[in-house]
Amino acid sequence: MSPITFLRKLNGDPQLRNPDFRRFWFSSILSNFGAQITLLALPICAALLLHATPAQMGTLAALGSLPFLVFGLPVGVLLDRSRRLPVMLCSDAMVALSLASVPFAWWQGWLSIHWMYAVEFVLGTGLVVGGGAEQIFMTFLVGRDGLIDAQSKFAATESASRLLGPGLAGVLVQALGAPFAILFNVAGFTVSIWNLRRVKAREPQPVPPESHVLRDILDGLAFVWRQPVLRLLAWTSACWHLLFYGYMALYVLFATRELGMSPGMMGSAQMLGGVGVLASSVLLKPLTARFGAGGTVAIGLCASSIGFVLMPVIPRDLFGSSTASAAAYALVVFWLDCGATLFFLPYLALRQRVTPDAFLGRMTSTMRFMTVAMAPVGAAGAGLLAERIGVRAGLGVVAAGALLLTLGTLFGTRLHKIRA
Repeated sequence: MSPITFLRKLNGDPQLRNPDFRRFWFSSILSNFGAQITLLALPICAALLLHATPAQMGTLAALGSLPFLVFGLPVGVLLDRSRRLPVMLCSDAMVALSLASVPFAWWQGWLSIHWMYAVEFVLGTGLVVGGGAEQIFMTFLVGRDGLIDAQSKFAATESASRLLGPGLAGVLVQALGAPFAILFNVAGFTVSIWNLRRVKAREPQPVPPESHVLRDILDGLAFVWRQPVLRLLAWTSACWHLLFYGYMALYVLFATRELGMSPGMMGSAQMLGGVGVLASSVLLKPLTARFGAGGTVAIGLCASSIGFVLMPVIPRDLFGSSTASAAAYALVVFWLDCGATLFFLPYLALRQRVTPDAFLGRMTSTMRFMTVAMAPVGAAGAGLLAERIGVRAGLGVVAAGALLLTLGTLFGTRLHKIRA
């Protein structure tokens, strides 16, 4: 496709002709690039500067997901009773302030693992509140029929951030130190807040319900449990998050201590994950058309399981070379990111499409509560397990769990048969 043809195709896209969608997408791009810096810099602060143990790394990852369990259900009621854009703005401001506290605390000599615990908890809270609002606000902007197209665009730009962001993050962490590299993410949030304030589309103020907050929470739980597609997605995603957060608790320790990778080398290796996200963004629409949304979720589950299985078998010096080990690590990250994106994006679109407007907020928070509630268990459990049997063996347990989940999903459920 020539550049002129490509530009004409973009110009004919109704979503890209909408200035509010472009602003929303631009803020997402800033968040994605900033997240790559934080995803590398925060655990490196803990692992290399604060010399965290595997159990402490597990606790750090667990606290990042704990807000889903603590605040997930009340946030759903909040989102069904409020306009989502102001919620997003407040959430971004809260996250930016918490991130800015890390370099300040390091400069003052106050930074400790407990300070990192608090920052990670605030970041998780921002993800619960702001992330849920973003998903619903996107549905408002593009409509249910435009969700797959919009998700494909977001996946494409996420792939760019995954392709370029980790390398940039590695350079920044190597040159400035992990605490001060985080300031670039703070700047991104500041620009994003200014940009989102310019969005002109205004959701109608939801009609204040007469029911009690607790009644709404119970209604959301009952709706998800009685909807067979949502119930199946919740069980599958809960098990996957249990494994994924176990992996997240250990992967920095594995790369730096088991494989001997520097922050710069690790960031460069992580860049191949962006290629995985790019591949998944290209494959998402044809796979969904061929196998349906449920079939694409199952394909993503299989691909990510391959990554979980391959990671712990990478030797420290593959073929006698640490560079070869880093290359193998990068290839595994490619599989993991490709699989995770193929798993997650059609999962999001499918659950939005089967939910009426009145339940979108409660459905989103209930699903996140039910699925990510297992994440603290996976992260803390993996950290404690690695403390006893080693980081590599701990990742091996995650791999065994991924195999069991994949086999159980393919042969014990009808997920791969759900088309829309």
